[in-house]
Amino acid sequence: MNLTIRNAGIPSLMSDWLNSDFFGPDLTDVEFFNGKRLGVTVPSANISETEKEFTIDLAAPGLTRKDFKVESDNQVLTVSAEKEDESKDEGEGYSRREYSYNSFSRSFTLPENVKEDKIDAKYQDGVLKIVIPKKEASPKKSKKQISVG
Repeated sequence: MNLTIRNAGIPSLMSDWLNSDFFGPDLTDVEFFNGKRLGVTVPSANISETEKEFTIDLAAPGLTRKDFKVESDNQVLTVSAEKEDESKDEGEGYSRREYSYNSFSRSFTLPENVKEDKIDAKYQDGVLKIVIPKKEASPKKSKKQISVG
């Protein structure tokens, strides 16, 4: 079974239509619609699978553990983060304050063969690693002949 990624984006047909020369270069930039031009980025996800688990690695440097929120609800895993920064610069006769706010959210549809209550997440060196254990595979039952009476 595979994990399904839900991303906000433009379907391929719409993307192809917007990439025509009719609209010009500014409106055809799909990255504009995904938020990259607005200073919003969604971390890349690497998903791997073994016999025992799925692993999702999200590259999210510059955040801390407390910035993340990881939730699982009805076979959907949602990872989100919010970070607000403030910088002050005060000098003689002036004061400057700057604020920045960054957030993202990604959702993954989980297959039915996972243990939602055993999902584990760790953040280290700019990477959020989420381990999703699989349920034990039920042993295949042998074929049984049933007599018709």
